[in-house]
Amino acid sequence: MRALWILALAAGLCHAAESTAPLHPATYVHTGWAQTTGGQGGKIIRVTTLAAEGPGSLKAALDTPGPRIVVFEVGGVIDMGGKSWKLREGKLTLAGQTAPDPGITLVKGELEVFAKDVVIQHISIRPGAYGRPKRSGNDHDGLSTSDGAANVIVDHCTFSWATDENLSAGGHRFEGATPDDWRAHTSHALTFSHNLIYEGLGESVHVKGDHSKGSLIHDNATQILLLGNVYASNRERNALFKGGVWAAMVNNLIYNPGARAVHYNLIAHEWVGRPYQTGKITLAGNVYRAGPGTVLGLPLFTLGGVGDVQLFEQDNLAVDRNGLPLPVTGRYTTGPAQIVPVREAYLPRGLSWLPPRELERLLPLYVGSRPWARDPLDFKQLSDIAEDRGQLIDDETQNNPDGLPRRKPTQRAFVEADWNLADMSPKAGWASLFTQVAR
Repeated sequence: MRALWILALAAGLCHAAESTAPLHPATYVHTGWAQTTGGQGGKIIRVTTLAAEGPGSLKAALDTPGPRIVVFEVGGVIDMGGKSWKLREGKLTLAGQTAPDPGITLVKGELEVFAKDVVIQHISIRPGAYGRPKRSGNDHDGLSTSDGAANVIVDHCTFSWATDENLSAGGHRFEGATPDDWRAHTSHALTFSHNLIYEGLGESVHVKGDHSKGSLIHDNATQILLLGNVYASNRERNALFKGGVWAAMVNNLIYNPGARAVHYNLIAHEWVGRPYQTGKITLAGNVYRAGPGTVLGLPLFTLGGVGDVQLFEQDNLAVDRNGLPLPVTGRYTTGPAQIVPVREAYLPRGLSWLPPRELERLLPLYVGSRPWARDPLDFKQLSDIAEDRGQLIDDETQNNPDGLPRRKPTQRAFVEADWNLADMSPKAGWASLFTQVAR
């Protein structure tokens, strides 16, 4: 599978691509450092109910050991009941593209990935506050990775209304005796691509108060690729890379952050007694556009804390609401940390990027779950981005009086002969899905 999506890069040099694009309307075109085929070759497990647990449920499929491809014969909303589902069994492909319209949406909970060799596509996760008192606890990420998660691809999914981060990578950041041990035990070799990540809830149930966050990439996570995602109306962490992280952020659109767009921070009191590790961050071909909730003059990338970061920065575009340039880099603490410019990008082999001025034309066609049959909430969000109507919200009912989605359940048998089981693409081609909707 991965051989199909490797992009050519002439002479090994980093540059903006003129004819190749790390974007696609329905599937990934580059696996990044996450060299995995998921559950390829494993058994097919059919999800036949929208119940949270029990025979035929998604939860039962996730808990099944061994290589497996999870497909859907139902569409609609799965209520997680305030729980965190922990995925510990790897070698999984979760193929949300196989569900009948309106696809699969998880609400009132979070998905934590502790496993290796996982591919997740075309699902939506919207945790929500669902009427709970402010600062009452039991906050939820949308999806996060944890201890030892590796070779994980999260592609073409939607994450909104989380009460912690919408989409994150973490784990035990100081497990073991050496920095190499730390990196091995926390999340590594992850690709988050073509996702729509928006409206993290601010003053909601999190005990710390305001917690509208996009993505947290926790200390010492390595080989992290954020490719072709849209971050919209998250107050901070679009994304936040913490101490010692090695990551690349390529061809993302960041719209209407509040106090922070992209930032890096090694926090001293979290590293007491441990040698500080230098971060490695590549920012290439990204667009940052301020919105109604953005602090005036906010740079694309800001540095806080006490640890240095090596930064490769190229072909990024940062503008205010009138299209005037904003700073690319800045800082928000007075600590000793330094941005160390470097000339060599930290990138997966073979990855190039589109010119940033192409992104606002193309990304709305590509990102999020099931772009051939847009969820009405995603459609509205993309329209708000286009019209500069972004809002920083505290509750899912603020920008959507109906709150968490309610969708009529649907059923359709999964026909194995219609799908390429190697990568779970339709044999008729991804374009066939868009054509069906167009009719």
